[in-house]
Amino acid sequence: MTTTPSPDHESTAAPVEPHRVLVLNSGSSSVKYQLLDMRDRSRLASGLVERIGEETSRLVHTPLTGGGAEPRERTGRIADHEEALRAAAEELAADGLGLDSPELAAIGHRVVHGGLRFSEPTVITDEVLKEIERLVPVAPLHNPANITGIVTARALRPDLPQVAVFDTAFHTTMPESAARYAIDVETADAHRIRRYGFHGTSHAYVSRKTAELLGRAPEEVNVIVLHLGNGASASAVRGGRCVDTSMGLTPLEGLVMGTRSGDVDPAVTFHLKRVAGMSADEIDVLLNKKSGLVGLCGDNDMRVIRRRIDEGDERAALAFDIYIHRLKKYIGAYTAVLGRVDAVAFTAGVGENAAPVREAAIAGLEELGMAVDAGLNAVRSGEPRLISPEYARVAVAVVPTDEELEIADQTFALVEGA
Repeated sequence: MTTTPSPDHESTAAPVEPHRVLVLNSGSSSVKYQLLDMRDRSRLASGLVERIGEETSRLVHTPLTGGGAEPRERTGRIADHEEALRAAAEELAADGLGLDSPELAAIGHRVVHGGLRFSEPTVITDEVLKEIERLVPVAPLHNPANITGIVTARALRPDLPQVAVFDTAFHTTMPESAARYAIDVETADAHRIRRYGFHGTSHAYVSRKTAELLGRAPEEVNVIVLHLGNGASASAVRGGRCVDTSMGLTPLEGLVMGTRSGDVDPAVTFHLKRVAGMSADEIDVLLNKKSGLVGLCGDNDMRVIRRRIDEGDERAALAFDIYIHRLKKYIGAYTAVLGRVDAVAFTAGVGENAAPVREAAIAGLEELGMAVDAGLNAVRSGEPRLISPEYARVAVAVVPTDEELEIADQTFALVEGA
């Protein structure tokens, strides 16, 4: 029953319009979070809970409002994801940003694998959660952790819209000619074997920001996006839509990465099983955790590798050359796929910070209209910027990625539209 207040006691407080989004990225033993104010897309707080389930668990919470607030740290065992999220909620509440606030509009979850069903951000229901669970066989390292985060957050705020934003969604626009492997169709369909691609929120954000940097609409621009971090992927984006990407059924395919091999002859696995007597699990660990840069030279930190090269280390130099060779192959291939390239955009930890990688990747591609200006390339900045000379036919850009903002934008747009 609703009671109408008397004129003497009328409330003058305006109703609160929910305008905050909490973004959660749940890993197997960690939870990253950010709280954003969608009125101006500013960050209110961020944090990381790591080593969940260990005796040495650690939570670092950083208030981003009020100016100059110092990070707060907790140490000690955090048993599971539920306890981790409750601890994060306590830290947010200490800043006046509690999860019970009427200003919180939704919680956006990063979900790595959405298969073919989920091509857009999706409000999480019981049926949606079941479908994410059905995709665990094609994302065994990631989807279970994402599910844990979702279940825990729904228990904390069952009344609040919760949205899944999928890493694979941006790549669902790939044509079948790019998405299918050349294996028996019935077998592939029965076991969901196809190229899905990952890092989709980053590729979507960076391709759009690159068009903005050029002063053009995304629909008018063809971009090759190079997301280079410990995990690395490339994409060919035509008019705002992905038409090819380097990662496939899993994040193992494609570029040389920190610990992943990237492209390798599939028969290598049979050879290792027959000749080396390795099990499927051992081969999995080899290719995902003991390969890439760390397998080639023992380090997966590009800063360390460059320092070793400067000191004359031949293994580090070879690892760098292999890394760059693979990058060049994908730039050339995606130039052919797109037909016309307006920009190449470097992003993520290595792409944004390693000038020698950008220089080496573009060197020798002048016939493709690409070049890097040494002076511009050497500038360190957190802003999107061009590093190509004015005469270059193809713009080369450094565009810092912001996957959390992309997730928040997609989440807020969905709940506001609903």
